[in-house]
Amino acid sequence: MHPAVLIEWMAVGITIALIIIISLFLRGKWRKFGWSLALVVFLAYCVFYIARPHWIDAQIDRKTELVEVYLEQQFPNEVWKINTVPHREEGYKHLNPYYIGVVFENEPEVTYHYWADKNDIYQISYSTDKTLDEFRYKEPK
Repeated sequence: MHPAVLIEWMAVGITIALIIIISLFLRGKWRKFGWSLALVVFLAYCVFYIARPHWIDAQIDRKTELVEVYLEQQFPNEVWKINTVPHREEGYKHLNPYYIGVVFENEPEVTYHYWADKNDIYQISYSTDKTLDEFRYKEPK
């Protein structure tokens, strides 16, 4: 289990436990309110935990489409392959799922990483064993 997930679970668990402990000292409608609040916090976290991966997938799809259009404009006669981080698989939790990796067909040993915002798309990094002078698609900063 990733440490960030463990911290999230601990924070929610401690929050719910505190609400329940405080509600034990209350009487009548306030005790019911405390229990209801604990239930609402628990359900909200469950919905968040279930919906979050789908939200990330939707954002990645949208950003991938933006990068695809950008690459078609910048490099119209080139062929490339777009890679994204499989954020739902074990071992990839430490990687940012919003970085879009692009591998050009005629430069397969270099992966260019792009970042897409609503208005801007820019190359943020690259990964390879080549020297800097040998890059064909490195964009100036």
